Amino acid sequence: MASGRRPWLTPGVGGIGTASFLADVGHEVPTSLMASFVTTTLGAPAAALGAIEGVSEGLAGAGRFVGGALADDPGRRRAVAVGGYTTTAVFSALIGATTSVAQAGMLRAGAWAARGLRVPARNALLADVVPAVAYGRAYGFERTMDNLGAIIGPLLALGLVSLVSVRTAMLISLVPGLLAALAIVYAIRQAKLPRATGRRRLRFQIRPVLRGQLGRVLAGFTAFEVGNVAGTLLILRATDLLAAGHGTDAATRIGIALYIAYNIAATAASFPAGGLSDRIGRHGPLLVTAVGVATFLVSYLLLAVSGPVIWLLGVAFVLAGIGIGCAETAEHAAVAALAPDEIRGSAFGLLATVQAVGNLAANVVAGLLYTLASPTLAFSYLAAWMVLTLALLLSVTVAPSARKTA
Repeated sequence: MASGRRPWLTPGVGGIGTASFLADVGHEVPTSLMASFVTTTLGAPAAALGAIEGVSEGLAGAGRFVGGALADDPGRRRAVAVGGYTTTAVFSALIGATTSVAQAGMLRAGAWAARGLRVPARNALLADVVPAVAYGRAYGFERTMDNLGAIIGPLLALGLVSLVSVRTAMLISLVPGLLAALAIVYAIRQAKLPRATGRRRLRFQIRPVLRGQLGRVLAGFTAFEVGNVAGTLLILRATDLLAAGHGTDAATRIGIALYIAYNIAATAASFPAGGLSDRIGRHGPLLVTAVGVATFLVSYLLLAVSGPVIWLLGVAFVLAGIGIGCAETAEHAAVAALAPDEIRGSAFGLLATVQAVGNLAANVVAGLLYTLASPTLAFSYLAAWMVLTLALLLSVTVAPSARKTA
């Protein structure tokens, strides 16, 4: 593993990237159909859908935190990764066989909890199977495959529902989900890692992760995530601006097209961002994250002041997509590089928890500002967090070098 001459695209990296792609294809099918299934097929109100999604996202965040502690142990991280992918696939697909909102809600919550548990294990495994000098490219490849799956999954859902029922389409999603689990098994076997000699005691190691340079880096990442709003708010801004001149239906279609451009930009940016991070060297992940934050800053400012100009909105969406492609890739590479092996799982678990909680805060606060004050204030608020993030990240890069946390 120590040799910088080793090719970065090892069978292990390829297997993990393939798992991310197939898993996203699999769970994006029921996710895309969930609203229609709950409100039309099961006849439940929109409030039920909101409750299901809220509980599921909360459990996913908790799962990421617990999964970090589990992933500190090499043996557990392998079992959690395989179990997490398998459980997510089975539970998500079985939603199509449910006959009540309670059943659908329990399966969705279970699937999302398992999805949360597997995230730190997958990220720690990726660091196990690639040399440190290629972390950026490895995590960039994984993010590219994940984003590509997020594009293909909804398209597959659209194709399936034109041929079969919503229930059948959900059940079919089991196939790519289980293939993802097999891809993880393949990655673990190809890695040929030594077997763990014993189980480590389960510990939630927060303080060791927050010491030294890694703690300062995570502070910057926290500021970023608190300003990293979901794409739905961007779509809302675009449709609100365009509705008067184009009509609600046309504005909605344009908003969706802009969001597709956002996802394509994120997919296209992830791997080059990782390669740039590796080439820069020691501060590469932080500087690439800063590039992503800067593009978000410009995007939010454009959305704060833009009028109903489609090309300008397109620029804002593409910049946001580039931003998330750069930032997510570099965040993972930074944690892999800075976290000692024995707490790497906890470090990834804390990062994933920060991402989940930060995104929740960003969406709640920005949504309230958008509704109660103005869209301009909402996006200005988000832009302010990007400015703070840049200051925090740049302060780490110019600070005296710190030892890895122990």
